[in-house]
Amino acid sequence: MTIKKTPRKRAVIAVLMTAVMTQFVPLKNVSAGSPDRPNIVVIMADDMGYGDISCFGSPPYKTPHLDKLAAEGMKFTDFHSNGSVCSPTRAALLTGRYQQRAGIDGVINADPKVNRHHGLQMSEITFAEELSQAGYITAMFGKWHLGYEVQYNPTKSGFDEFRGYVSGNICYQSHLDRMGIEDWWHNDKLSPEEGYCTHLITNNTVEFIKQNKDKPFCVYVAHECVHSPFQGPNDPPVRVAGKVGDIQSAKVKDVARAYKEMMIEMDNGVGEIVSTVRELGLDKNTLVLFFSDNGAMKLGSNAPWKGFKGSLWEGGHRVPMIAWHPDHIPAGTTSGTPAMTIDIMPTLLDLAQVSASTERPLDGVSLVPEMYEQKTLPPRTLYWSFRKNWAVREGDWKLFAETKGKRQLADFQLFNLQDDPAEEMNLATKFPKRVQKMMEAHREWVTEIGQTSTRQPDVP
Repeated sequence: MTIKKTPRKRAVIAVLMTAVMTQFVPLKNVSAGSPDRPNIVVIMADDMGYGDISCFGSPPYKTPHLDKLAAEGMKFTDFHSNGSVCSPTRAALLTGRYQQRAGIDGVINADPKVNRHHGLQMSEITFAEELSQAGYITAMFGKWHLGYEVQYNPTKSGFDEFRGYVSGNICYQSHLDRMGIEDWWHNDKLSPEEGYCTHLITNNTVEFIKQNKDKPFCVYVAHECVHSPFQGPNDPPVRVAGKVGDIQSAKVKDVARAYKEMMIEMDNGVGEIVSTVRELGLDKNTLVLFFSDNGAMKLGSNAPWKGFKGSLWEGGHRVPMIAWHPDHIPAGTTSGTPAMTIDIMPTLLDLAQVSASTERPLDGVSLVPEMYEQKTLPPRTLYWSFRKNWAVREGDWKLFAETKGKRQLADFQLFNLQDDPAEEMNLATKFPKRVQKMMEAHREWVTEIGQTSTRQPDVP
């Protein structure tokens, strides 16, 4: 196989090649029921809650295309975003590593006075790079949010094509970020494109699939929906060039109506993508994954879970996940096994028969046995951390440490999610040994992460 590295990795390729036989270890063998190197479509919604689609909840609208995707595939009811906000989950998705280890433990800010210069560092290896080396054509359409500077552009991280925006959110109509800066790119050049953001993401994805129908492809579809600003397809722009923030007089008054329209447009877009795959006769050889980057804000629905985006209650990070692959993933199946965003990269590499680099060991595990053979994953401990709060999950048990204020010690809360999915009964005083055990697991994880994490340029 010809080694093909993106420009930002060429500085290290000579070193890697001298030890290529020892630098890579294979993932577990591809399961018997899985296909041979399928096409891959990864769709991630933004700020969409567990109850925001009708096959997982009861929103005041219907999402028929996502419902059909779930009916024809597998629903994951215990799937979690790695972060409870944007950038961290995206770093975990792309690298298969905890975001803290990958160097993106917080939101990368559009304000030049904050951390706009941060981004996914060149030492991190993405699933796009690995799949590109294995002969896949790769593309990304939509929200990047892993670095504003051109050196962090998606085309530097393994994507052959990129159309979309690099900030945390843009006006759906004018494509300006919250600082009033134009933010619509084609590869590493600003390239304005007229249209409603959700429609552009869908249209570019459909066109990419049509153009590459005869080659193995991987496309990452990162929707803005349903992140603010809340705008339906017929609403006016809310941002103008050079002005920070939204124009108050242009902001939508009926945000519930806009939210509904945004969800419907994304659902329609998923339907268009899947229809294209079917029409081209690629459905039997294409895996489609759909999930969200974190829980919803208060306007959306995380039901039946407690909490919202930004919190480590279940509602902040338990999100819908659907896996669709006709004739390979049994229709109408459900997985209740805990899984996370970090598991996506190992899953894709497993299916593509690509070996993972030991230069940057993966934290996630392949979901191939779960999806294709309905084999339950072995038990493991899962971790979340955001600001001063953290959580640990072991089986049905969840230990949540919430710190309120600068001087207050963490409030430890222990829940059994099987018996108490609403996280209402704190069992910490009843099971002190379990609390101690999970606290120790967290301490060890923090220590290990601290020793191996990727640093940002100005972080010692």
